[in-house]
Amino acid sequence: MNVLLVDDDYFVVTALEKKINWQALSIDHVYTAFNIAHAQELLKQHPIHILLCDIEMPQGSGLELLAWIREEQYSVQTIFLTNYADFNYAQKAIELQSFDYFLKPIEFDKLTLIIQKAVFKANEQQGVAKAIKEGYFWQKNQKNVQEHFWRKLITGKTTYANPANITYLMEEQNLSYTLSDLVLPVLIHIFPYDESLGKKDKDLFDFALLNVLHELLQHASFTVETILEFKESNWIAILKWKEQPDLGIVEHICATLIQRANQFLKCDVCCNIAAIGKLEAIHQVMIDLLNMNDKIIKYRNQTFLLEHFHQQEASYTPPDLTLLEQLLEQNKPSSFLEETSKYLQNISHHQMLNASVLSLFRLDMVQLVYAYLKSKEILAHKMYTGRTNDQLFMQSLNSIEDMESYLRYLVNTATEYRSFTEQPNSVVEEIKHHIRTHCGDELSRTSLAEIVYLNPDYLARLFKKETGISLGNYIIQARIKVAKHLLETTQLSVNTIASKTGYTNYSYFTKLFKQEIGFTPNEYRKNR
Repeated sequence: MNVLLVDDDYFVVTALEKKINWQALSIDHVYTAFNIAHAQELLKQHPIHILLCDIEMPQGSGLELLAWIREEQYSVQTIFLTNYADFNYAQKAIELQSFDYFLKPIEFDKLTLIIQKAVFKANEQQGVAKAIKEGYFWQKNQKNVQEHFWRKLITGKTTYANPANITYLMEEQNLSYTLSDLVLPVLIHIFPYDESLGKKDKDLFDFALLNVLHELLQHASFTVETILEFKESNWIAILKWKEQPDLGIVEHICATLIQRANQFLKCDVCCNIAAIGKLEAIHQVMIDLLNMNDKIIKYRNQTFLLEHFHQQEASYTPPDLTLLEQLLEQNKPSSFLEETSKYLQNISHHQMLNASVLSLFRLDMVQLVYAYLKSKEILAHKMYTGRTNDQLFMQSLNSIEDMESYLRYLVNTATEYRSFTEQPNSVVEEIKHHIRTHCGDELSRTSLAEIVYLNPDYLARLFKKETGISLGNYIIQARIKVAKHLLETTQLSVNTIASKTGYTNYSYFTKLFKQEIGFTPNEYRKNR
């Protein structure tokens, strides 16, 4: 591997030549030049892999040299050295795909690390070039290379808003695209979580989905460049048109996909078709498509066109919250859910529904149910925890059906638990059972209340009302009962028995035992 040092300052070139351990960097030859013309001659005569070049020089700039290198299609990793932290220089260097930009005075340790990375990049490119030349790489990995290219464009940063960077990426991957190619991204949102294969075995589901997509996306008008999942349940298919684009063809394919997915994959689908555009503008097309995907409410088994999408202003008018509150109080969950479904269908019919509106509606419903539970002394924040709640909550903004599923869970859980708490004997029996089976654990009003999702003070009042004894005294009695049994039937030490019944302080246990039984633990064991 060879390196070329270019600077009009003789001392800089000499310092670079002498102070960097080129041999350790696996550099075979170090060539030097003091102007652009000489550098161009060396590039013509020798294979140069790494270029360290000054920007400002009397007989031509380093930026001009790199522009010439790009025109001549030399594969060179270029590191610029300059005294000027000028943004315009940096911007131009980025546009020309320079490897790095380093300010003088030179810190040789840092520069060595940068050169090391450039060497690695050059080796990587050499390997790719060799594999392409032999034909093996392209034949075996064409689909992977294309997917890598499109994934960068789909999920990449604003870097790829620049056509020059797209061109560089195409050349780097040896892809035969042009900036004027007409492409069409289609975003396919899958709803796999209603006991479908997508929930039970995602790998198998993805395999089946890809088979269906590849089978359907066959048409003389376009080629399928890639199909990839850019986030869970969200897939992108990139179509490249060979003739005059026709969105009607794609809409028909999406309709067939929805039908096949319903029938064979047991899931629902929503298709979002982007605007047709040139490859050079793919970044903006993807931004618009992903924005549409985030903002719209996905109506299951329907297809949407980006060109028909106009972001609506969030104008939220809540449902009749007073009526819904009354239905909860009257313990009529079915009527509550019927009213909310009517509300959702109505605003959807009048095209007033978007993600922002649905989010505000969800907030009102959660507050309504939580307030209802609080009035019943039920700890909603304790009851609604766990995977089911989290999953339904996150999915609720995807579609009306998902919101309705979340509301069913939210309301039915609340009303069913209300029915349970309205049977005090059931609540008390559950607490008694827990105390008996966990008497060695830490038992407090707060920890016991969390088990039945009730306010601690409310639970204490309820327990005393039903049993005639305070919760604290019941815990003591239950523990002493277990301690008596252990004293009678085992040879365990009193200290161990105290620990097993929840008392870490031996003296306190002994004192409490005597108060309840009339004997110390040792006296009780001896008498028995």
